[in-house]
Formats: sequence, C-alpha cells, structure tokens
Amino acid sequence: MAPRVSVIVPCFNERATIGLLLEALRSQTIPSGDIEVVIADGMSTDGTRQAIADYTRAHSELRVRVIDNPDRSIPAALNRAIAAASGQVLARLDAHSVPAPDYLTRCLELLQQTGAANVGGAWDIRPSASSWVARSVAAAAAHPLGAGDARYRTGGPPGPVDTVPFGAFPRAWLERIGGYDETLLVNEDYELNLRLRRAGGVIWFDPSVRSIYFSRPRLKSLARQYERYGFWKARMLRRHPRSLRWRQAVPPVFVALTAVLALLAPFLPVAAAALAVQWTAYGLLLAAAGLERAAAHRYVPFLLGLPLALAVIHLTWGVGFWRGLLTPVSRPHHGPA
Repeated sequence: MAPRVSVIVPCFNERATIGLLLEALRSQTIPSGDIEVVIADGMSTDGTRQAIADYTRAHSELRVRVIDNPDRSIPAALNRAIAAASGQVLARLDAHSVPAPDYLTRCLELLQQTGAANVGGAWDIRPSASSWVARSVAAAAAHPLGAGDARYRTGGPPGPVDTVPFGAFPRAWLERIGGYDETLLVNEDYELNLRLRRAGGVIWFDPSVRSIYFSRPRLKSLARQYERYGFWKARMLRRHPRSLRWRQAVPPVFVALTAVLALLAPFLPVAAAALAVQWTAYGLLLAAAGLERAAAHRYVPFLLGLPLALAVIHLTWGVGFWRGLLTPVSRPHHGPA
C-alpha cells in the first residue's frame, strides 16, 4: 500500500543525529505504515549508513530507504529522493532536525485546509553543544536582529509567507515547477518557494507545525554557514532580482557602507566621523540586544556571546553576498526555469 506521505531527507555524515530524526518519525501521530522515509546519502564516511541500518533492524515498522547521492549537494539529494519516493505528499526534512510528534499530521491537515502548495512551521532553535558560544549562536539565530521578520525563526501568526523551513508539498506542485534547482548549492528552499509562488501557489506558515533545529556550535562554523548563505543568495538574485527582502538587503548595505567610509576616512574627516557614528550605533544596538537576552534568560554570557554571534551573522552574510554578486559564475545553469 502506498504511503500517505514520503519524508525526503538529504544526508551526509550525520551519524550523530540521524537516529534522533528516525525516532521522531517513528513516533509521529500518524501510523508508521503511512510514512515512507527516503534518505539521499552523499556517500557518508562517518558510519551514518550503518547507524541507519542498525535503527531499521530494531524498528522495522518504519519504512526507510537509502539511496545514493554521489553529487553530494542538497538540491541533487532532494531531487533524487523525490524521484524515488512514492507518496503523493512529500515532506522535506534535514538529517539534523527533529520534528514534533504531530508534525506530519499537522502538515497533512493544513495542506487539505488551505490548498497551499507548501506548508511549514516554526523552528525551535537549540544549541548543538553546551558551551556559552553554542548557546549564544542559538539565541542569535532566533533573535529579530539575526532573523529579521522570518516568522519561522521568531514566531508569528499563521498565514501566507515567502518561505518556510523544510516544507510539505503535494507532489503535483513539485512536478509542475520542476523540483529543486541543482545549480544553487544553498538557498534552494527559498528559490523553490519563489517559483511555487510565481506559479500561483501559496506558501503557508503555521506555528503549530514545529521542529527542532540544531544551530552551529562555534563562531567559526557560524561564519562559514552565513558566508555561504550570502554568497548563494546573491547567485539566486542574478536570476530573480525582485526576490530580495529588506532583511536580506541590510547586511550587504551595512558592509558596503563600512567599506566605502573606511576607504574615504583617511582623506575625508566627514567619512571618518560617519564611520565612527555607524559603528558606535551598531555596537550599542548589539550591546542592548545582549543585555536584554541576558536579563530575560538570566544567563550572563549572553552579554558578550549574543553580540558576537549577531555580528558574525551580519558581516559574513554581507561579505558573502558581495562575493557572490561580483564574482563570475563558473557553474552553468541547468536547473528549473
């Protein structure tokens, strides 16, 4: 019997968390027999496949298939998983995510109630380590200064949005627009949702759809993550320039203004003064955010950790954006139109 929903999962070296995802899927409020899990693995080298095999032997009631993704990119993994899946509803999750027990039930209900092309919900962002830096990174990822008006990170009422994390789709919508764009190695979810909206579909957010997302444990890994986000957002904008949102424009503008003022400062006193004002105001804003979160959570390390994590998010995203916008495209576009 065909499953009601196929869960598609891109995966590479996720031994530490893949068991958490599989257990969360086995514990869903819809029967395990109605769920199919298709994991597209990028030829993991850390024992991920053995961990999956061990889990499925112990819990054979959950149908799990592992397919190869030699390309190792996330959009290629998702397209391979879509092709291999048999459900008419496709729910995209990550190997380091943990959906709430009613996650799939709520997604199916919302698809029926709203007629949306994609439904998704809120992230419960948690640190992936116990250090003060990891906790600060998680707090920054959920803070309005780190997430802007993205409801899936900061919360908000249900309704149409520009994007949601992961998502659950009627298969017909994905077939209609051609799946994920494999030339975008990051930002593939946003670009897919953009094409869904342009095709007349609605992207529906509901905070009752919840999943745990584990943030990066260190500032260095956070910097790499957001530099990639900025780079690939700029690459996407070359094709879809009108898709830029204000929250995505602020970091590149800030970085560009800093660079211009720094170049002019040795020659123009007014530029030096403007640079000082810019960074003083920015520092005070970050300090206020750290103070507010430290007081709200009664956690003193947020005084330093939150401003540091927010600054890393802003600056690396902005630098990555300009790098993606100004450097030549070396990989030809063969993705969906």
